[in-house]
Amino acid sequence: MPKPTKGARLGGGPAHERLMLNQMASQLFEHKRIQTTETKAKRLQPVAERLVTFAKRGDLSARRRVMRQILDKSVVHELFTEIAPLVENREGGYTRIIKTGFRKGDNAPLAVIELVLEPVNPKPKKAAAKAEEPKAEAVEEAPVEEEAAAEEAPAEEAAEAPAEEAAEEKAE
Repeated sequence: MPKPTKGARLGGGPAHERLMLNQMASQLFEHKRIQTTETKAKRLQPVAERLVTFAKRGDLSARRRVMRQILDKSVVHELFTEIAPLVENREGGYTRIIKTGFRKGDNAPLAVIELVLEPVNPKPKKAAAKAEEPKAEAVEEAPVEEEAAAEEAPAEEAAEAPAEEAAEEKAE
């Protein structure tokens, strides 16, 4: 968890920052994406992701916890009924920050923060698949090697037998 900053936060006190971030989270859930400064977007991301996590729970106590931060009931309703089902299978990473350049007046770095609402494609577990494949191949290859060795042994014995007989005839 990141260490909280000391002193003035985002141009005001801690209460002002909390109110500002809650309002920005409300706007993010209402519009699905907002443009702000890079610093504010980075500070907003954990707040918004925590609220989405509460919305995924969907129970009454979670709704009340979200209502303590977001005061607009229509935004809370949208968060619980529209956004939460779209991110139900996602395990975190509900927001994305994209840097967009610099503001014209004061050259502040700008960014767009948006909700990631695309469906999640489950990735196959590569480590587990790779671990299982060599074991399966080793089991399959072992009998094949034994069979090949068994087939080669009579052939070698057959090749050795005429050589032994030839050696015996020369000895006589």
